[in-house]
Amino acid sequence: MTTTSARGASGGPATSHGAFLVRLTAIATLGGLLFGYDTGVIAGALLTMPDDLGLTTVQTATVVTVLLLPGAALGALSAGRVADRIGRRTTLLVCGAIFLVGALGCALAPGFAVLVASRFVVGLGVGAAAVICPVYLAEMAPAEKRARIVTINELMIVTGQLLAFAINAGIGALVDHPGNWRVMLGVAAVPAVGLLLGMAALPESPRWLALRGRTEDARAVLLRSRSAAEAERELGEISHLATEDRAAARTSIRSVLCQNPWMRRLVWIGVGLAAVQQATGINTVNYYGTQILANTGLGDQVALVSTIAIGVTSVTMTLLGIWLLGFVSRRRMLLTGFAGVVGSQVALALVFLLPQSTGRSFVILGAMLVFVAFVQCFVGTGVWLMLSEIFPLAIRGFAMGLSVFVLWVVNGGISFAFEPTTEALGSTTTFLLFAAVNVVSLLFVLRCAPETRGHTLESLEEHLRTPVGGVRAVSR
Repeated sequence: MTTTSARGASGGPATSHGAFLVRLTAIATLGGLLFGYDTGVIAGALLTMPDDLGLTTVQTATVVTVLLLPGAALGALSAGRVADRIGRRTTLLVCGAIFLVGALGCALAPGFAVLVASRFVVGLGVGAAAVICPVYLAEMAPAEKRARIVTINELMIVTGQLLAFAINAGIGALVDHPGNWRVMLGVAAVPAVGLLLGMAALPESPRWLALRGRTEDARAVLLRSRSAAEAERELGEISHLATEDRAAARTSIRSVLCQNPWMRRLVWIGVGLAAVQQATGINTVNYYGTQILANTGLGDQVALVSTIAIGVTSVTMTLLGIWLLGFVSRRRMLLTGFAGVVGSQVALALVFLLPQSTGRSFVILGAMLVFVAFVQCFVGTGVWLMLSEIFPLAIRGFAMGLSVFVLWVVNGGISFAFEPTTEALGSTTTFLLFAAVNVVSLLFVLRCAPETRGHTLESLEEHLRTPVGGVRAVSR
């Protein structure tokens, strides 16, 4: 241990391994940054886009929702199978190209049709990146660093949303032109180029290489981030399960799931986790936060600047969540998060009953920030990490894709229904309904979510593949 530490301090293998992991994480999580930016930027663009292009209310709603449904949903559903066939790295390269084309198309769109088509293309990239970024990071990371590395992607998602809010506010203040929304949407081309060029310099996932029988290539990749002894030990675990998973991968996914009830159970758990993560209602704040605050009596520019506080809270609390995951179990994180979400949504619902005033507007903002804090610290980090861990290699791409597809469907449904529901029932009743839904989510996590902390992906698969290796066997 002393020798290794010394070599690391003097620029030896330990330093090299760490530098590789830092570079890999910084590049791969650009997909998460784009995910966050492209979903958050529309809130500011909507202030000028409809008038500039002469959009109707229905056309404006279409521009917002086409990124989610069908864009991100289809991107998520197809990305897993594509990544299983061509590899995680290659799929992320494709994502970079998709993001670039979509961003430029949005910025240069002459009218409604091209704008909708470009937003759909961006949605494909968002959905695919949401699936593949955490899978790639989980498969590349050493077991003891997996939680921190994978959850950096969640940090980059909320950082992307913060950047979107900040850039929207800056452009809104500095560019007094009805076409300033084009700059807001076009900025996404910059990280898209970074993802495209950066992924070209990174290796393929060792798990995917082993599944294709490319053991020596898998060993070479593992050696870039582990000691020789650690790489050989992990390669042995990967190769052992890859032999079984390779045979399973030659058959259809339906056959694999029919023959393996434990895999079916994990798919349903993954789908459930994805659904409850969106059922928190977090994206009602991300997409409609500006309008919610403006409707309370704040001016448009004040509301636009105020949403930066939402982005700062998201980033800060995600950092706290990443730190907590170093020593707090996944299940405890999720249970704490959903309990906090229920309480904060009840508080938010009641705040809307206060007499209208500027003070009331900022109290509403404060309640929104508490809600965002619980979601991003405990629920967002926990769910995305668990989704990257629980699925066996043979169905990992498919199962992650299906789970994130459901995530986007729930996201799109809630986003589409939020305004009509609020208009019909009022803000208080709407957020009380969210609180009731999240009580159900809390019970789902309590009953079904497994504990994944302290396992390699391979040892976790061994634990989860038998009835006694299910939820109870790995929960603690």
